[in-house]
Amino acid sequence: MTSPYPFSAVVGLPDLRLALLLTAVSPAIGGVLVRGEKGTAKSTVVRGLATLLPEVDVVAGCRFACDPAAPDPSCPDGPHSLDAPAARRRSALVELPVGATEDRVVGTLDLQRALGDGVKAYEPGLLAAAHRGVLYVDEVNLLPDHLVDLLLDAAAMGRAHVERDGVSVKHAARFLLVGTMNPEEGEPRPQLLDRFGLVVGVAAPSTAAPRAEVVRRRLAYELDPGTFAARYTEEDAALAARIAGARRVLPAVTLPDRQLDRIARICLAYRVDGLRADIVVARTAVALAAWHGRTVVTKDDLRDAARLALPHRRRRDPLDPPGADQERLEEILNHELDDLDDDQDGDDGPDDGGPDDDGPDGGDPLPPGAPDDPSASPGSSDLSEGRGSGNRNPAGSGPPPPGASADPKPDNSDLSGIGEDGDGDPGDRAAGSPGTQPPGELAFAQAPYKTRLLQIGGRANRQQGAHAGRRSPAHGRHGRVVRSRQPSGGKLVSLHLPDSVRAAALRGSRSVDARDLREAVKVGREANLVLFVVDASGSMAARRRMTVVKTAVLSLLRDAYQRRDKVGMITFRGAEATTVLEPTASHEVGVLRLAELRTGGRTPLAAGLRQAARTLHGEQRRDARRRPLLVVVTDGRATSGPDPLTVVPALAGIPAVVVDCESGPVRLGLAQRLARALSADCLPLSALSTVGS
Repeated sequence: MTSPYPFSAVVGLPDLRLALLLTAVSPAIGGVLVRGEKGTAKSTVVRGLATLLPEVDVVAGCRFACDPAAPDPSCPDGPHSLDAPAARRRSALVELPVGATEDRVVGTLDLQRALGDGVKAYEPGLLAAAHRGVLYVDEVNLLPDHLVDLLLDAAAMGRAHVERDGVSVKHAARFLLVGTMNPEEGEPRPQLLDRFGLVVGVAAPSTAAPRAEVVRRRLAYELDPGTFAARYTEEDAALAARIAGARRVLPAVTLPDRQLDRIARICLAYRVDGLRADIVVARTAVALAAWHGRTVVTKDDLRDAARLALPHRRRRDPLDPPGADQERLEEILNHELDDLDDDQDGDDGPDDGGPDDDGPDGGDPLPPGAPDDPSASPGSSDLSEGRGSGNRNPAGSGPPPPGASADPKPDNSDLSGIGEDGDGDPGDRAAGSPGTQPPGELAFAQAPYKTRLLQIGGRANRQQGAHAGRRSPAHGRHGRVVRSRQPSGGKLVSLHLPDSVRAAALRGSRSVDARDLREAVKVGREANLVLFVVDASGSMAARRRMTVVKTAVLSLLRDAYQRRDKVGMITFRGAEATTVLEPTASHEVGVLRLAELRTGGRTPLAAGLRQAARTLHGEQRRDARRRPLLVVVTDGRATSGPDPLTVVPALAGIPAVVVDCESGPVRLGLAQRLARALSADCLPLSALSTVGS
C-alpha cells in the first residue's frame, strides 16, 4: 500500500494546518471547511491529518467502533458488556463521494427480511464507519441538500438516526468533519457555512520559491513514496504526540469570564447571527490554549480563534461575493483585545512550559524545531491534488470568483454598464433617456423581489440520477407519496406499507411476504439548468428600461440560487451574441456579470437564440440528467441578422419562457410571436414579481 503524503511535508498553508490540528484536539469545534481553487493541496492535507490521529480502542467485532470503556447502549451490534474483548486500530478516514445515496450515508435497512422474517437487519453506512475518525467530503458544496442535512444533523448531535417505515435504528456517529470546495463551482448555502466551525481559504503560492519547492517534493514522493514519507516520520510523530498531549490538557483549560465577555463583544460588533459563533470561538480558543500547553485562555488565543471562526459568518445576502470584511474584523479585535494588558490582570496565567507562541497567528502548527518559514521548510503537497501554498489567505475568504473585485462588497455604482458604443433606440432618446448611461447611475430600479416560479412541465425521473432541487416536479426518493407499484427489480427503495398489507390481504394471507411488497412512488422537485438569454441591444438601452430588466434578471438569479439550479447567461447586442457566463453553480459570478453588462447597438436576436441552442445541446451531452429551462428576456425586436423564427427549430423540445420587455402605448407583440414559435409561456416583465399578486 502506498504511503500517504506526510502532513509535515506540506508547504505553507499555516491557517489550514492549524485549523485541522485544532479540530483534531477538540472535535467539538465543529469541523473545518476548506475553500480554494483547484490544485491547492486541499485533499492532500486532509488525508495527511488522518495519520496523525491517535489510535482508538474498539469493541472487537463491533461494526460501529464502540469504545470498550463506554460502549453505546443503543448500538445495533450491542449491548456490549464492559469486559467485552477489545481491539486497537487507527482512526478511520472515510470519504463521502458527491454521488453517494442516502442509504449509503446513513445505512440500509433490509425491509424484505424485516417484514418476511421479522429480523431487523441493518447495514451500516458511512456515518457509522466514520465514528471516532474523520469524515471527509470533497466538493461539499455540490452535495444534495438532503445529504447535507443528514451530515450536519449527525455532526451536531453525535448520533445517526434511521427512521423508515416503522423501523428505527440509532447509533453513535461522532467524527471530525472536514469538507473541501472550489468556490468557482458555486457557494454553499449560508446554513451549511454556519454549521462548520472553522472555514479556511487557501491559494497557490504567488512566488517562485515555494512553487518550486512543491514540485521538488512532489517529484521525490512519486519516485519513492516510502522513502519520502520516512524523511518526515519524526515530524509527524511529534505532531501526533502533541495532539495527544493537547487532548489531555484540554479538560483542564479555563476560559476566564473576562475573555468570555470579550468574545461576546467581538461577535456583537462583527454582527454575526445567532450564538453559534460565540460558542465556536470559545471552543477554538480553549483548543488553542491546550495546543500551546497552557491551562488559561489568553487574548492571543481569542484573536486567532476569531480569525478562523468568524469571517464566513458575516455574509448578509446569499449572492454577496464570498469573503469577509477582514479589515473590519481586525479593527474590532484591536479595539476589544488591546484595551488592557492581560498580564496586569493575571488572566493569562503561567505558560506551563508550552511551545513558543511565535508561529502563524500566534501558534505554529509545526513541531518544535521546525523552520518558521513554510516556504523554506521541508514540505510539499500532492501535485495531482493541489500544490502547497506559501500564502496566507484570510480564513473563509478563499479566492474571489473570476471577475470579482478584491472588495468583498460589490460596487453597484455602475451597474447599468451602458457601453460607449451604445446607440439607444431613437424613440427612447426622444423620451429623454440616452442610449449611453453615464457611470455612477444606480442600475437596479428597486431591490430584488420574489419572482413567480418558472418550471418545466412533466416529471423527470430523479431515481435515474436527476439532480435534487426545488424547481420542477420529478419522481425520486424524496417528496410526497402519490401511489405505489411493484418493485421493478433490485433492492426495494421505499416501502409502501399500507399497500403491501393490502396486497397480502387480497391473497387471503395473514403475513406479508416478498410477493406482496409494494414500493412507494414519490414526487419531489429537481434542480434545472436555467439559461438566461438577455437582449442588451440599443432598443433596451434606455436607462429606465434597462435598470428594470437588470433588477428582474437579478431577481431570477436569486430564485435560481434558492432552488439549487445551475445558471448561464448569454447576451446579444451589435452583430453578435456572447456567452458572458458559462453554465455554473456559482450564482455570485452571474451577479458580477450582470453588473458588468454593457448595452447598445443593433438587435441580433437570432444570434442569441443560436448561441443558446449550441450551449444547451453541449450541456445535454455533458450532463443529460439535468433538464434545461431557457429564459429569453427581450422585447422581440430583431434589427440585425436573420429572422429569429428561422432559428427556432434548433431549440425544439427545450422548455422555454419569454419575458416580454416591450413597453409604451404602441406594442408590436413580437415577444409573444417568439413565444408561440418556441411553444413557450410569455410573461410581461411586470408579471414576474409575486408582490401584489
